[in-house]
Amino acid sequence: MNTLRSRAVLPLVLAAFLLTACGADGGESASGVADMPASAPSAAAEQAAPAPAAREADQSGGGSDAKSAPADANVTVAPADRAIIYTAEMTVRAKDVAAAAESAKRMVTEAGGYVAEERSNSFSSRQESTITFKIPPGQYPGTLSRLGKELGETEQLHQGTQDVTGEVADVAARVKSAEAAVAQFRTLLTKAEKIGEIMDIEREIQSRTADLEALQARQKSLAEQTGMATVTITLVGPSAPPVKPVEEETGFLAGLKAGWTGLKNFAESLSTIVGALLPWLVVLALLGLLALPWWRRTRREQQKAPAPAPVAPVEARDEELVEKE
Repeated sequence: MNTLRSRAVLPLVLAAFLLTACGADGGESASGVADMPASAPSAAAEQAAPAPAAREADQSGGGSDAKSAPADANVTVAPADRAIIYTAEMTVRAKDVAAAAESAKRMVTEAGGYVAEERSNSFSSRQESTITFKIPPGQYPGTLSRLGKELGETEQLHQGTQDVTGEVADVAARVKSAEAAVAQFRTLLTKAEKIGEIMDIEREIQSRTADLEALQARQKSLAEQTGMATVTITLVGPSAPPVKPVEEETGFLAGLKAGWTGLKNFAESLSTIVGALLPWLVVLALLGLLALPWWRRTRREQQKAPAPAPVAPVEARDEELVEKE
């Protein structure tokens, strides 16, 4: 019975794979720039805005230019047929952190962006606010320059670009191919008559649908990243310590410094543990002092009590009984 069922299902599955291959070829031939998400062309269309000249960011296809830069740093926006992910992180020292944060939000809103995340800390000595903005790529260079110039003194700026044009086109083609495969299997499901065939085709549909959903999620993520540039700005007050560039240290002195730092951290952790246990140790010591007289009295009573008489062995008792008889 299973052999007959397999022979009956085999032609249907074979036909589905052939149709899937045809759909994949057609999807790949038609893929490319035209298959890019709608947000990428729309974002690229806004790139006609002039960019202020200063510094050109790294566009090597995924690198991050991690160096301090002046406030008028510039990014050359890619042509409309490219899908680029723009990111930037900057630290600005402002006289009034709250007012600077409101000004930054207003600038981004005027450029067509929005606030994606915000974290603010207020201490007695200083204030700090970190805001993540989403900005249209066409407005990204000018808005980044305004944020660095008008909010205060820019102490640190990191910019990065990543070209994902090939990945966008590849994911779009794979989505089309997966959609065609699911459609073909659903067509086969309407023609299947036996329960075994129906169950086999339904399992294939579930597997292909899961793959399609994963591809669609990746396509949506790429569309969001290429459709909006991400800018994270950290605003610090005048009393905040200056930002120092991170430099990797090597050699004997660097190892000695790292070891000394580790020893200090260990000593601080140990002192914290001892401080946490000290109140409990004091309580236990007091309880021990209170219980000490009772323990001594119990020991003295045990020493004064007479020792129990030794019990004669069973054989000896038997011999005594025999002698008495």
